[in-house]
Amino acid sequence: MNVIQTDIEGVLVIEPRIFNDARGYFFESFNANDFASATGLDIRFVQDNESMSSYGVVRGLHFQKPPFAQSKLVRVVEGRVLDVAVDIRRGSPTYGRHVACELTADNHRQFFIPHGFAHGFSVLSARAVFQYKCDQFYHPEAEDAIAWDDPDIAIDWHIPPQDVLLSPKDTHHQPFRDFESPFS
Repeated sequence: MNVIQTDIEGVLVIEPRIFNDARGYFFESFNANDFASATGLDIRFVQDNESMSSYGVVRGLHFQKPPFAQSKLVRVVEGRVLDVAVDIRRGSPTYGRHVACELTADNHRQFFIPHGFAHGFSVLSARAVFQYKCDQFYHPEAEDAIAWDDPDIAIDWHIPPQDVLLSPKDTHHQPFRDFESPFS
């Protein structure tokens, strides 16, 4: 696998080694030994999730508070999304900054988001199937979020505002300027 460092330390783009032939392709979407060797991270993923969304859907910017913080390894198996990680670690030199990566069924890229980051994505294709591995189980009492359209974070979701589709819950998250991060 090829590991690409992003502009924010700890957030990684993972490109698997793909074997193509006349029948199609094959790749290992995850191998714990290879992941640890390539990234230097020893992570035990405990939960896999999948969502399907249509064009214009924005999900985020979500995270779980400690002690239930989650690292995530995300990928797209159908369609195309813009995936975003926002640094919410107080004292970090990149606090409040974000990094984005386009994930598609064709590029097979994966995006690793460590603890201390808010996460979200926008669907850029007619439909997208999104999968993610988590190193902590979901705990509803620990979930929190920052406003997806926060002007201080200024994410370009690559979707015209009139086309954005949100869950009712994602319309009411706190602005970054009022946010008190539980991460340091």
